[in-house]
Amino acid sequence: MSGFLQHTFNGLVGGAFYALLALGLAVIFGMLRVVNFAHGAFYMLGAFGAYVLLTEVGVPFWGALVIVPVVLGLFGMALERAFIHRLTRLDPLYNFLLTFGLTLILQDLVKSRYGVQSSPYATPAGLQGSVDFGLFTFPTYRVFVLGFAILACLGVWWLLTHTRIGMVVRAATERPELTQAFGINVGRWVTPVFGFGIALAGAAGVLAAPMRAVNPLMGADLIIVVFAVVVIGGLGSIFGSVAAGFGIGLLQAWGEAYLSETAPILAQTLVFIVMAVVLLWRPAGLFGREESPA
Repeated sequence: MSGFLQHTFNGLVGGAFYALLALGLAVIFGMLRVVNFAHGAFYMLGAFGAYVLLTEVGVPFWGALVIVPVVLGLFGMALERAFIHRLTRLDPLYNFLLTFGLTLILQDLVKSRYGVQSSPYATPAGLQGSVDFGLFTFPTYRVFVLGFAILACLGVWWLLTHTRIGMVVRAATERPELTQAFGINVGRWVTPVFGFGIALAGAAGVLAAPMRAVNPLMGADLIIVVFAVVVIGGLGSIFGSVAAGFGIGLLQAWGEAYLSETAPILAQTLVFIVMAVVLLWRPAGLFGREESPA
């Protein structure tokens, strides 16, 4: 029983990163209809931002958790205004190629400065040690990560459902054409929403720094799984992305624990098998909105 609970907690922690990244992707896609392939690169920049602030400036983890998302969010807003919005009227493939190229540029810039070796980042003070849950113990920092992700997702949910700005953004994210028809200028919200999505990716990167190896390629493999999470939850569905993120985290943890010895290939590809099954059953995803035929 304790082993199952341990794996479940590991799955929720892994799902916390998926949820934060998928939430940002869902908001960006919902309003801009842009498949932001550079999301993984901004996650990587978040981790490197925390590392650089600590080693070169002396700013601890808590300061980085505030500074890095804000800086990356502002950078994302500038990027949207300079490049992305110019291509939104064209085929979505153009922005996909733009963000894919941006990913390669950002990765190579970080490689040229810090190399390809992983850089360690110490667990922040106050979050070391373990928490005793009775049946099992769990690292304090991982408990913090899970709590932070849940509070962040709940905070975004509250913002989107209990404030006028949030309601406008949610409407523009899930039904942009209808929102525009009611006379709301959707365009004015595009840039800050894009920056907000990037800030979430940066926050996830800062959280990942003490847990995972900080290296230029740390977001490359993760972003593929996050795209699968967003597709499973439903493109543009905010709730679906968060729910699918935690769900896939659990499935991966259970698969690695119970299938890795008997069916290693199944354990490694479980998320994509789930995605294929969901798309066959509901092409719009579990919580996505079915498009009406033209």
